[in-house]
Amino acid sequence: MFNRTSLQAAAALVSISLVSGCSVFSDSESAGDQRIVVGTTSSPTTLDPAAAWDNSWELFRNVYQTLVSFPTGSTTPDSDAAECKFSDTASRVFECKLVEGLTFSNGHKLDAKAVQYSIERIRTINHKGGPNGMLGSLDKIETVGDRTIVFRLNKSDATFPFVLATPAMSIVDPADYPADRLRAKDGKVTGSGPYVLDSYTEKKTAELTKNPTYKGFADRKNGGVTIKYFNESEALVAALKKKEIDATYRGLTAEEVVELQDDKPENKGLQIIESTGADIRYLVFNAQDPTVAKLPVRKAIAQLVDRDELVNKVYQGTAEPLYSMVPKGIAAHTTKFFDRYGTPSAKKAEEILRDAGITEPVELTFWYTTDRYGSSTAAEFKELKRQLEESGLFKVTLHGKPWTEFQEGYQKGEYPVFGRGWFPDFPDPDNFVAPFIGKENVLGTPYVSPRITGELLPKSRRESDRGTVTDEFVEAQEIMVQDVRLLPLWQGKLYIAAGDEIGGGERALDPQTVMQVWELYRRASW
Repeated sequence: MFNRTSLQAAAALVSISLVSGCSVFSDSESAGDQRIVVGTTSSPTTLDPAAAWDNSWELFRNVYQTLVSFPTGSTTPDSDAAECKFSDTASRVFECKLVEGLTFSNGHKLDAKAVQYSIERIRTINHKGGPNGMLGSLDKIETVGDRTIVFRLNKSDATFPFVLATPAMSIVDPADYPADRLRAKDGKVTGSGPYVLDSYTEKKTAELTKNPTYKGFADRKNGGVTIKYFNESEALVAALKKKEIDATYRGLTAEEVVELQDDKPENKGLQIIESTGADIRYLVFNAQDPTVAKLPVRKAIAQLVDRDELVNKVYQGTAEPLYSMVPKGIAAHTTKFFDRYGTPSAKKAEEILRDAGITEPVELTFWYTTDRYGSSTAAEFKELKRQLEESGLFKVTLHGKPWTEFQEGYQKGEYPVFGRGWFPDFPDPDNFVAPFIGKENVLGTPYVSPRITGELLPKSRRESDRGTVTDEFVEAQEIMVQDVRLLPLWQGKLYIAAGDEIGGGERALDPQTVMQVWELYRRASW
């Protein structure tokens, strides 16, 4: 997705206790009627699903409902508000039948017309930065009776159920959400999800209580949740240590994770739960720049970048090297860049440039955002500059800009080389390839690859069994390695820090790495 804070469904989540000799308690020992307080630096930008393709999803997942969702531990969309399936062999007709007796939190009936209304208003409003771009394959929506919805697609798209499973496709009450504009900012939500939003103070708190009329897959293990939003991670960690919050979600820096893992008195009673994430970082090469347009220049950079040193020095082990745009834990992941370039080598990079007649140091400007991906981004680019210049083959100038200005610049094609992050919408290799390829892509720099866009992607999207499309995406990644228009750097790890009396953290992240707060509970004894 464009701006979202991301996933890894298949990865095992490992709890690393900071207290020795802790006992493990079963779910039956949980105090299911107690409230949990969660802290995060990731606050919503909006409460209206029609405007959100970002970290607002993290609240949406817990207060709204979608037709299908990802059960804990699964990378395949399954029933939530409805039972759904493709009714044809070409993956162009997707039918859903709603669970009987669904209602919104205000008591209004949730029927097929409400679902149609919710999706169509996304397209009607077409909010800048909103999720309308996810519905490119949708032609029209039909309803049959009160409970059946038929989605007719304009082309084969087996990833459509994954789109419907995102919080962007949350079902809203037509009575409270205008068809042609966003709901007024009243701090309220009308949904049918696991929790009701009792009160909301922007960038401060969200109070959630169990929705008594909820019908869905979520097994709520607590009596309610208070979400506290922090501006800085330092305040977040301080609140955890003071037991003002029970757990953290998003916002810990690499330094803070390492510090919390240290067995020292001030960390007594805390635990860190680690998950390999699918949020990735990568470099983008703008081939419209005369220097970067030279393939040997891009290949030489790929030959020089030392990912191991980068993640160890800058991220202190809280990230891991990435050698393809499809990260580990997602089907069709490969190590194509390592297979092609092996270990970093200045000698090989020099040979690549010399063979192309390039004998003088190549001057380039690298751009990055100063406030989107965390405080370590500047250090990351300083390390990349050091690695390239140490070879004697490059002279690199660095420029950082706040996200809003940075985004405007790369969308206009102003940057020769720039850093981006990707927080995927859903756990399918399509979402790590398709957004970056084509004349119109999310990077603002056209990347034309007829084999990928004209053959491999259309072929893969005809297959509703996503396990059968590995070959197409392996080939796509090989093409991307040959072109070196994108250079994957690393994929992140996700961490939840919590008091040792809090259970369920290892199950709290869904395949989109959105927190399912219903999984958290306070152990009855310790």
